[in-house]
Amino acid sequence: MSAPAPPAPPAPSPVSAEPIKAVPLRHPGRWVGIVVITVVVAMFLHMIVTNSAFEWRFMFDNMFKPPVLEGVRTTLWMTVAAMAIGVVLGVVVSVMRLSPNPVISASAWAYTWFFRAIPRVVLLVLFGNLGILYREVGLGLPFDTRLLGLFGVDGSTQIFHLDARTFLTGVVAGLLGLSLSEGAYMAEIVRAGIQSIDVGQNEAAQALGMGRLLSMRRIILPQAMRVIVPPTGNETIAMLKDTALLAFVPVTNELFFQLSAIGNRTFQVFPMLVAACLWYLVMTSVLMVGQFYIERHFARGVAGRARERLHVATAVTGAGLE
Repeated sequence: MSAPAPPAPPAPSPVSAEPIKAVPLRHPGRWVGIVVITVVVAMFLHMIVTNSAFEWRFMFDNMFKPPVLEGVRTTLWMTVAAMAIGVVLGVVVSVMRLSPNPVISASAWAYTWFFRAIPRVVLLVLFGNLGILYREVGLGLPFDTRLLGLFGVDGSTQIFHLDARTFLTGVVAGLLGLSLSEGAYMAEIVRAGIQSIDVGQNEAAQALGMGRLLSMRRIILPQAMRVIVPPTGNETIAMLKDTALLAFVPVTNELFFQLSAIGNRTFQVFPMLVAACLWYLVMTSVLMVGQFYIERHFARGVAGRARERLHVATAVTGAGLE
């Protein structure tokens, strides 16, 4: 006869779990920073409101006068024109810099070396005084016209002729200085964007029978735009601010020149300097908004390709698990 089974041990009494007391992480440094920033901003606003040197009424009465508005238009169109010429020059010089021809590559390097080494204010003053170097600008045969008499040919060999002092006005000299300087910087930006693309893209285009220029225009540059656009936007904003240097050429219908002239004429220099800051703040803010939307437009394709690769990887992983 078998022994009786031992009694089952009593079930353990349920232990009541105590709620977890989560203690939030404290950041005393943040509060100190908030207090310091608040005090500094309050002091700054108090100084703006109470300091009579700003002359707000005088400033707003003069910063919207017709000569100042003409200066705003000059600043904007000089920015657009200089950047357009600079971008075109940058693309051409960057392609030349990447050329396998050593002469073409060295010429592009010399261009970027020179115009990146000279400060823009010095370059603008130099271009403003080119009339000293060249009295006349013309196009024709590069030798004395008297030599043509030996062959029985009379007349001048010049196709056109310009007086350099009349042609090289302040606006033309300023536009040349800004655009040539910007072309050197844009050349480096475009070159960095081109070199960021895998060389296999160019090899595949050549395998399809595309030439170097065609593959650059249809394959490489469209992909490089996501790298080129952000620094180009920064260069556009910098160009807008550098138009103030046109006052040294001088360009008299430029924004900073006009505001400075009002300040010097009325002996209210500081309010007009503040007015210049406000004008440049407004214009650069508009450019920053445009830069944001342009960057988002070119980044959209990159995000779409990333999502596509993610979907493909997920499908492959799911098929492997099955």
